[in-house]
Amino acid sequence: MYFNLIEIKEAIYYDLNPIGAIINFRTIETKQIFHDCYHQSHKFSYFSVLNSVSLKAKKIYRQIYFQVIVAIIAGILLGRFYPELGEKMKPLGDGFIRLVKMIIAPVIFITLTLGIAHMTDLKKVGRIAMKAMIYFITFSTLALIIGLIVGNLLQPGHGLNVNPATLSGDVTQYQQKAHESTLTGFIMNIIPETLFSPLVGENILQVLLVAVLMGVTLVLTKEKSAKVTEFLQDLSAPVFKIVHMLMKLAPVGAFGAMAFTIGKYGLHSVLNLIFLVGTFYITSILFVVIVLGSVALYNGFNIFKLMYYLKEELLLVLGTSSSESALPGIMEKLEKAGCSKAIVGLVVPTGYSFNLDGTNIYMTLASLFIAQALNIHLPLEKQLLLLLVAMLSSKGAAGVTGAGFVTLAATLAVVPEIPLAGMTLILGIDKFMSECRALTNVIGNSVATVVVANWEKQLDKEQLHFALDHPNEAEKKIEI
Repeated sequence: MYFNLIEIKEAIYYDLNPIGAIINFRTIETKQIFHDCYHQSHKFSYFSVLNSVSLKAKKIYRQIYFQVIVAIIAGILLGRFYPELGEKMKPLGDGFIRLVKMIIAPVIFITLTLGIAHMTDLKKVGRIAMKAMIYFITFSTLALIIGLIVGNLLQPGHGLNVNPATLSGDVTQYQQKAHESTLTGFIMNIIPETLFSPLVGENILQVLLVAVLMGVTLVLTKEKSAKVTEFLQDLSAPVFKIVHMLMKLAPVGAFGAMAFTIGKYGLHSVLNLIFLVGTFYITSILFVVIVLGSVALYNGFNIFKLMYYLKEELLLVLGTSSSESALPGIMEKLEKAGCSKAIVGLVVPTGYSFNLDGTNIYMTLASLFIAQALNIHLPLEKQLLLLLVAMLSSKGAAGVTGAGFVTLAATLAVVPEIPLAGMTLILGIDKFMSECRALTNVIGNSVATVVVANWEKQLDKEQLHFALDHPNEAEKKIEI
């Protein structure tokens, strides 16, 4: 029988429950070592077991991250040399993303509901939500400010001298969505039609609302609802097994999405506006390394180790341009890295709607690029207005498909000096910036989850450091 190392650690820490009764030891010697580790310190010594039992390490070609890298390269080559065939690969990427979206609602509902149900103090739930929102607002605003500063310093649109009368392209669909994304509409959209309708939909905020309500009521009625909690606990096993099965299709999805992108838009479309794309990527990288890296360092972990630990999920985001494709895997890995179930269940999905660092950098940078390309001078007061509007519109369009472009349309609509038609300048390259937006958003949410867990003292730091220092060992299966 094989067990994940972190699952074994948790099983011993919690008095060999629930798997202790079914462990089958391969040898008498291994059994003795296992029990010596437990009885001597009541903590799990990874290295004692690593040095004493056999590990089943996967060959590199069987690792998901390696397969995704190969799939991305193959997709780029197919789209570059056979663009028509590459475009036909679109159903592979779309199909994979739809499969992942199918399981997102159950994963969030089960994780968050059980996390709250296992808490004895409901005040903690409100405190966690408040701290998470403070974190989101602070760093989302900081991302907007950084985008504004970089846009003014580097001026990626300067010198293009585009005549607004020559602009062409259809951005009406984004304009319509931006018009519909009012604050009232946003709030009303959080409320589902029925208690169970969010579980068959794709609105993450509705799932969060129902999960919080269910978790709270399970705590308030714990004596009568113990069987419900037990059922959800049992249900989590097959649900996450489905996640693992779907992730095996990640290379197929990444291949299809990348082949379609390169085949349809071509690499030449990036070269025309390479300075803007490069500026955005460099700004996002600096934000992750300097800003998020400093936050991680202050909270006792390394941002680069965290990214390496999440490499499969980040590569999947890169290949599919969809942060949602990595959501189930991110939640499971952060929980295995020592973050409590309640923190993961609340912070990660909420961050997908409210903590869009990459999208915020993109919004201010793209707005300034359009103004500079059209030779429109924006005084400081107009840029500050742009910043304030972007802060609100980024929250109002949460959960809307194509949120990056929608929020940009909503922002420009309030600044009449910049014509909305200017969005057509970046319509062709937006797809190539969406990967960076999604990657920055996912990394930002992962850091936020670990930080909030640390603030709430619901982070097993020993488990976190083992997962980050030995990411491969943390995923290996151990035979005992």
